[in-house]
Amino acid sequence: MFDDVPTPIDDFLASILAADMGGCRAWGESVSLDATVPNWRFSRFGAEAVRQEYQRWFAHPAKFEALRRLPIDGGEVVEYTINWEEDGVPHSGHHLHVLCVADNMIVADTVMCGGRWPASLLADMEAAHHG
Repeated sequence: MFDDVPTPIDDFLASILAADMGGCRAWGESVSLDATVPNWRFSRFGAEAVRQEYQRWFAHPAKFEALRRLPIDGGEVVEYTINWEEDGVPHSGHHLHVLCVADNMIVADTVMCGGRWPASLLADMEAAHHG
């Protein structure tokens, strides 16, 4: 195994930062997405459905404030805090993905999303942290 060879997870993470889910080819054709978001849980099946869902989630260029990648049998757990600007307003989010890989493609993604936090909510969270 060559450490400098990009993985499908590398492709997925780069596509998040570039807001280029349309160009991401990390998913196998029969991939499943199991997403838990604030007050909801849903699934998507197939590469195109996952790509379209994530085009909505990652519509703006972003950067990782924190990124942790932990190898597991058959894949990787990826946790990150992401920052982006939307209509001039800074936003942040916290996600955890359990990604399963087979034949050099992501075949399953179980994701937990804390939500989309605009600057005003981030300020409230910071004040509560110090209060």
